Amino acid sequence: MNDRLDEIRRRAAKRKRERQTQHTKRKQVSSYVMRDEEKYGNASYTSYESGPDGNKEHPLFNKELFLFKILASAILVLVVGIMFQNQSAALEKPREFVTSTMKQSFQFTAFSSWYEEQFGKSLALLPLPQDTEKIQGSEDYVMPASGKVYESFETNGQGVMVETMAHSEVEAMDGGHVTFVGKKSDTGKTVIIQHEDETYTWYGQLGEVEVKLFDFVKTGQVIGRTTTLEDGSKGMFYFAIQKGNDFIDPMQVISFE
Repeated sequence: MNDRLDEIRRRAAKRKRERQTQHTKRKQVSSYVMRDEEKYGNASYTSYESGPDGNKEHPLFNKELFLFKILASAILVLVVGIMFQNQSAALEKPREFVTSTMKQSFQFTAFSSWYEEQFGKSLALLPLPQDTEKIQGSEDYVMPASGKVYESFETNGQGVMVETMAHSEVEAMDGGHVTFVGKKSDTGKTVIIQHEDETYTWYGQLGEVEVKLFDFVKTGQVIGRTTTLEDGSKGMFYFAIQKGNDFIDPMQVISFE
């Protein structure tokens, strides 16, 4: 009899354990289902099409941050514009930094030439005139101003100083975009022009400047006038050719005498 009762108790205990196991499994499955519902079907999930409150904005879009970026960009453009309008010597280094960054980031003249070759018409956003033919022919360079070399490339290390007649006009050696107009500590009033072959010509120690930043100038176009000595007898200007980060002797390209 006792053996029979023990057997009944064992079976009852076994069924109880099985029920507990099944109950635990059902709870686990239910938990997984609830998590999936919360992930994909529950109202707590916010879609970029419509959130629980009917908001249509993308959850990653922050209107305040977007407006702040627009405002900051506008202020930056305004500051850079004022910096280039004000030719104060104190702003020379910031202007050089902006100009250098723009030159390294985008080659205006080379891109304009490529675009015109491919599509037959220059981009309206680039300040190109209707007639961009070179005065001396497609392969010729123009001497910026007639004179004699007063200080050689070997002496200067970057360019040459040229002695001219008083009030002489200084012309662009080659066509291109003006990437700098302003004062430099070592070359005074200076104009830098970017050319199609990615070289730059520098025209410094100018008494007058007749071009503006980002102008497109033709080969031979007057960009300014030389500095005149105090006695009014002679003029003087600085000229350099830059290729990449290096300067080359201008006498290897053109002759001033």
